[in-house]
Amino acid sequence: MRHTPLKHTKRAIPLAAAALLLPLALTGCGGAAEAGDGKHVTVTVGYQSKTINTVTAGTLLRSLGYFERELRAQGRRDGKAYKVDWQDYATGAPITAQMVAGKVDIGSMGDFPLLINAARGRQLHAPTRLVSVTGYNLRGALNTIVTKPGSALRSLSDLRGKHVSSSVGSASDGTLVRALQRAGIDPEQGVHKLNQQPAVGASALASGSADALSQFVAWPGLLTLQGKAQAFYDGGALDLPTFHGVTVRDAFADQRPGVVKAFLAAQRDATRYVQRHPVDAAERVAKATGLPAEVVYLYNGAGGVATFDPTLKPRLIAALKKDVPVLRAARLTGPVDVDSFVNDRYLKESYGSGYATAVRSTAHPSADEVWLRGEDRTHSFADPAALLRFVAAHRASVRAAYVADATTGSRWFADKAVWVRDGGRLLPFLARATADDWTHQHPGAHTVGYSTALKQAR
Repeated sequence: MRHTPLKHTKRAIPLAAAALLLPLALTGCGGAAEAGDGKHVTVTVGYQSKTINTVTAGTLLRSLGYFERELRAQGRRDGKAYKVDWQDYATGAPITAQMVAGKVDIGSMGDFPLLINAARGRQLHAPTRLVSVTGYNLRGALNTIVTKPGSALRSLSDLRGKHVSSSVGSASDGTLVRALQRAGIDPEQGVHKLNQQPAVGASALASGSADALSQFVAWPGLLTLQGKAQAFYDGGALDLPTFHGVTVRDAFADQRPGVVKAFLAAQRDATRYVQRHPVDAAERVAKATGLPAEVVYLYNGAGGVATFDPTLKPRLIAALKKDVPVLRAARLTGPVDVDSFVNDRYLKESYGSGYATAVRSTAHPSADEVWLRGEDRTHSFADPAALLRFVAAHRASVRAAYVADATTGSRWFADKAVWVRDGGRLLPFLARATADDWTHQHPGAHTVGYSTALKQAR
């Protein structure tokens, strides 16, 4: 399969600049443009096709046509003719700029950009509200630090004095900052941080001008599958939730609450589609984005890194509050009133009496799966040894095999994982550092190559 690099459909805007510069120069009509006859309304949705944990509010939702379907029903109720203007961006920062200028009505982005969205909206008297979640990971595994294949770097302490590429203002930069702090390294003085867009950072890693790259989905998985990177630090080791969500302009929601409800109804249906048809959903997103379907499924599959669930769970909101000090320390935002930013009113109305049960659920299928070529389903396994035996018996036809890290549960490609033999067990780890921790704490445990693991599992 030919793996195509990520491309931006809009001119990239540096995250730090977008966060700090106010888009006061933007003028023009509002996002929900209404024709002179008062009957034709355009709803503008800003999304990130390549940030694939937002697909239920963006790429997949668009391909399924569910929002347009709900708007047709809304039009029958209120006599309007609705049209959706889908605008694809590389990051959340330009979506925020367009929202506070009144040019985008509904947007989806990661947790750190959501906070900047809240702060900018409040600062410019154009408040926004977080109305739903797209995908989340309760331990923080949506972000990963990678290095070049064969890098001598093995632990966070090895990053001292090194050049590390990251996108300031993104959740992946928050992962980098927190990981360095836990290792006793000053995030500002202990490393040479390069504030770069993901594609630029990937090039910097390839050229050697960056020793490591901290990024959000789908970059770590893509670069690893392409053989251009190896996992260095598992964001799941932080054990702090990360997520992506949907934000709406307050003025728009007040003016058109029916449209907000229509969007959330459509998002719920797109979420059910991912859950019931995970392989087809991955193929759809791959076709729309140019990403390999194997990478999309790594994150969005049945046992993927992300759990898709629109509900605003208390654990996610609590994590959002913990993100505020990180952004403030980086001077990217002032105080943020998270409680006033979160508005679950529309989602509760959509769910009805079932919302309380849904908000408590964190169910997630097994992460150990094998996808065979030519099949439209995957095979799930209760443990990595069973998966290895299956792969060994079907090696020529394996399209992708996924395993969960033995300590964090973060999913990764089986052939890219670090394998440890510990007595009678074969254990996978996403990064060398977590594997080293295990072998140091378990006398007799030692790393083995993937081919050896396959042979020993028989």
